[in-house]
Amino acid sequence: MLFNSVDFAIFLPLVFALYWLIPRREIQAQNLLLLAASYVFYGWWDWRFLSLIILSSAVDYFVGLELGRRKRPSIRRSLLSLSLAVNIGLLGFFKYFAFFVDSFADAFTLFGGHIEGCTLHIVLPVGISFYTFQTLSYTIDVYRGKTEPTRNVIAFFAFVAFFPQLVAGPIERAKNLLPQFFEARSFDYDHAVDGMRQILWGLFKKIVIADSCAPHVNAIFGNSAEMSGSTLLCGAVLFAFQIYGDFSGYSDIAIGTARLFGFSLMRNFAYPYFSRDIAEFWRRWHISLSSWFKDYVYIPLGGSRGGTAPAIRNTFVIFLVSGFWHGANWTFIAWGLLNALFFLPLMLLSRNRANLDVVARGRFLPTLREGLQVLSTFLLTVLAWIFFRAESLSHAFAYLGGLFDASLFSMPRYLPPTLGLLIILMLSTEWLQRDKQYGLEDLQSRLPFPLRWGLYYALTFLIFMNTSQQREFIYFQF
Repeated sequence: MLFNSVDFAIFLPLVFALYWLIPRREIQAQNLLLLAASYVFYGWWDWRFLSLIILSSAVDYFVGLELGRRKRPSIRRSLLSLSLAVNIGLLGFFKYFAFFVDSFADAFTLFGGHIEGCTLHIVLPVGISFYTFQTLSYTIDVYRGKTEPTRNVIAFFAFVAFFPQLVAGPIERAKNLLPQFFEARSFDYDHAVDGMRQILWGLFKKIVIADSCAPHVNAIFGNSAEMSGSTLLCGAVLFAFQIYGDFSGYSDIAIGTARLFGFSLMRNFAYPYFSRDIAEFWRRWHISLSSWFKDYVYIPLGGSRGGTAPAIRNTFVIFLVSGFWHGANWTFIAWGLLNALFFLPLMLLSRNRANLDVVARGRFLPTLREGLQVLSTFLLTVLAWIFFRAESLSHAFAYLGGLFDASLFSMPRYLPPTLGLLIILMLSTEWLQRDKQYGLEDLQSRLPFPLRWGLYYALTFLIFMNTSQQREFIYFQF
């Protein structure tokens, strides 16, 4: 079920009404309703794949219980290995089986041989990368002694399948989300209004910005050999705003929806295109995944301890794994590698934590230096996004070859002025709110009542004007 669908527009109010009709003391009944609603939400896409999320939940629920009982290190390691094997095994099979088979077949031909790739067509279950990492965080944290195992099977299964963030995050940690299923929740009007405001902003970014960019991006990337350098640059920039509007829009809708039910989800985006270097960008983009890899991969590998060489190795590992997490294609690995190369000079010069605060805090405009830093960082991310969007490595390199051409200084073929104005509206709003959680958070104190509601109605109008073509969220494929 898509957030931007009529189905969800019916589903959400119905679940919301039933949920708050349950007395606040009946926490188990509320959790059971959320679990049932989450399974309906996920099964709406393909009910057969409910078995995977139920299997993953069951394995980690029982592994968590056993980890709480067992003290012998060898048994605890075996239990953790079981959880890793089941979860990573399912993820690897559905997401990477065809990639490894095809890569093996391609490598075999380099030595003069020939082998037929497997013809098995495997459908990638929506959200498997997200809920797999979420449930793994629980098992690992229980193993480390950072989280107490839960005996409440309804609460745990609801934690894994919580529908607002089930299919595209944020990837929640058990220590943040799971305890909320044991707390009494009562309806809070102000929180609900705030949630609706964030949902509105998320829908605007998804439907008005991302979905409007999509046709132009598809046309330019699909016919890149025929495009001028300036048009290719326009396509890459539009894709940067498409993927930002699409993914951060989903996160805003998810966080706002969770707030309607009395839950607080972690922030997943912090205005990444206002970053002054790549390190800051990665602290602000897909925060839940970046922090997951830091805590469960980078730090266990040694982090930046042990000297320069291990730090460089661990940095490349984390970026390559992040790229591979996004999909079974060499383009994602190249995207991760390129970001690692961008990050490396900052780390070697100990500048990777130079920009921890929001840009131009307390000022309306940035300094010239800050402006140039933001622009150069944005252009580096645009360059990397070309690999993310390209169909293959050859396509990406051909795109770059056409981009860095004398025609880069010509008039672009695709230059939608209305879309440009809408992007400026989004960026201007977020710039004014860059010290807040999302673009519309603090409007009640910044705008008088008539202007505030005028903006709400204007955004709603733009959303309904752009709903003719319903597009899936980009991160559903990951």
